[in-house]
Amino acid sequence: MDRMALAALYTLPAETAHHAALFALEHGLVGTRTEVDDPILNTRVWGLDFANPIGLAAGFDKDARVIDAMLGLGFGFVEAGTVTPKPQAGNPKPRLFRLDEDLAVINRLGFNSGGVPAFAERLAARRHRLRRPGIVGANVGKNRDTVDGAADYVIGIERVAGLADYLVCNISSPNTPGLRAMQARAPIEDLLGRVLAARDRAVGSGKKPPLLAKVGPDLSPGQLGDIAEVALATGVDGLIVGNTTIERPPSLKNPAKAETGGLSGAPLLRPATECLGALYRLTKGRIPLIGCGGVASGADAYAKIRAGASLVQVYSALVFQGPGLVTRIKRELAALLRSDGFQSVSDAVGSGQI
Repeated sequence: MDRMALAALYTLPAETAHHAALFALEHGLVGTRTEVDDPILNTRVWGLDFANPIGLAAGFDKDARVIDAMLGLGFGFVEAGTVTPKPQAGNPKPRLFRLDEDLAVINRLGFNSGGVPAFAERLAARRHRLRRPGIVGANVGKNRDTVDGAADYVIGIERVAGLADYLVCNISSPNTPGLRAMQARAPIEDLLGRVLAARDRAVGSGKKPPLLAKVGPDLSPGQLGDIAEVALATGVDGLIVGNTTIERPPSLKNPAKAETGGLSGAPLLRPATECLGALYRLTKGRIPLIGCGGVASGADAYAKIRAGASLVQVYSALVFQGPGLVTRIKRELAALLRSDGFQSVSDAVGSGQI
């Protein structure tokens, strides 16, 4: 997708532009990146080999339609979802807003989803065709009207456990009523116990894909402490930090700042990275963390890694910089690692905590 095509997308409403981008990717209208990853970016997490630590966050490809197209842009891993057990339309439109002056996005999509059965079929179909190398994650959530939220996560995990390299429970979107309450100690302990058991049942004697929880940046010190303790006690394999925020920094300029929903993009970088660093300290680096929120450069990715992230995810910055962003981040990150004398990504993880 060249600059002219990207500019054309800006003339469309935000959600329409997103669907147009998905259409272009799904139909091969976006070129792939053939540059070989710098060896310094190779890293191993959960026994999985990542060609580079830069991944696509959930939310872009909710229905697992463009996994290989996004891997073709140079991502080391792609996370599809969030998907719910049953199809649901999500919240009324308009529900996605670009804040151009702020390099930010507000969404209140509400887990719009085609449902787990179709999602799982697409993941299964990948296994029977030529596909791009790279790691693939599956991110699951709950339907809006489900009372026993953990039961929905169990359904999702059981259905996709054998189809993805890693699994994620999204318990921190601000756009599904009551969802973020699952980050409290008792609910998250119950949830993680049930989904870990569901994963184990689903794979039987096969290889167990790592299972992660995605938590938000709007957590108090007490909540962070509870999450860290529960994560270590249950044996969950990792955490993604963080999701969108309901906070509105006073620096925001675009009138859309008044819209309800989760804020992502540049204003999220600092609070999400601070939350990440706190969880790294609380877990003493014993479980891998994925840093997400506000990444738009190699320096941003490096800040996440130094704060404690083993891997880093990108999404909103693609809206403003286009697909060439991935290659730029990787080049800049490799240069920063070398300039500080690191031999690998893993050597730099948590180095900013010292």
